[in-house]
Amino acid sequence: MEQIAVKEMTAREAVKSLVKSNMKLGLGTGSTAIHAVRQVGELLEQGSLSGILAVPTSFQTTIECEKWGIPLFTLNSREIGGNLDLSIDGADEVDPNNRLIKGGGGALLLEKIIAYASASYAIVADESKIVENLGLKFPVPVEVVPEARIPVTLALEKFGAEVMLREALRKAGPVITDRGNLLLDIRFREAIDPAALEAELNRIPGVVENGFFTGPAKQLYSANRPPAHWRPAVFIGHSDGRVERRD
Repeated sequence: MEQIAVKEMTAREAVKSLVKSNMKLGLGTGSTAIHAVRQVGELLEQGSLSGILAVPTSFQTTIECEKWGIPLFTLNSREIGGNLDLSIDGADEVDPNNRLIKGGGGALLLEKIIAYASASYAIVADESKIVENLGLKFPVPVEVVPEARIPVTLALEKFGAEVMLREALRKAGPVITDRGNLLLDIRFREAIDPAALEAELNRIPGVVENGFFTGPAKQLYSANRPPAHWRPAVFIGHSDGRVERRD
């Protein structure tokens, strides 16, 4: 199967397995997650789903939801109340512990807010996204306020990272995120501890968020949602037509 067909197949399987009527549903960004948005839209049109309250993670997802008539809300909406039943998103890398790198599409800030506000979380990815160690091949995005670009770059280099400002395509200059910030893409030459780095990078003044997704801090959980239970269900599409679910 071609990669685009694998992505569509994987997203459809995740929606079929997990999405139920009357859910408060986070919908992700990117070339695989967008197929989940379209599948939800199709099921709503057919009447197989109803009562979905969707929270999009980006302008891209918002526009796609509007095309399909999917009802849109924010985490602040009274109907949502700051918590979601389920979110479905893509990933740029997934390690053996289902820890992630996300943000290749530049939407990591809202993606993480929505992911960490979800009772259940699912990732859809093709087999090329599975790695042994995060951050050695695909860069880890770090969203920074524009005025902090140079000091944050220097701080990231002290962690042993190679740092590049993300440049836009079909536009002169850097990528500007949905929130008006810049993206620094960082790579590492040796294996790192993604959970420790997720916390450490966010302590740098000027960093808004980073693309490691390893689970929110313990204090964000209620008593019945301990940190060890956050790991997402990962749906992995293979070119031979299989969809593997890894919990």
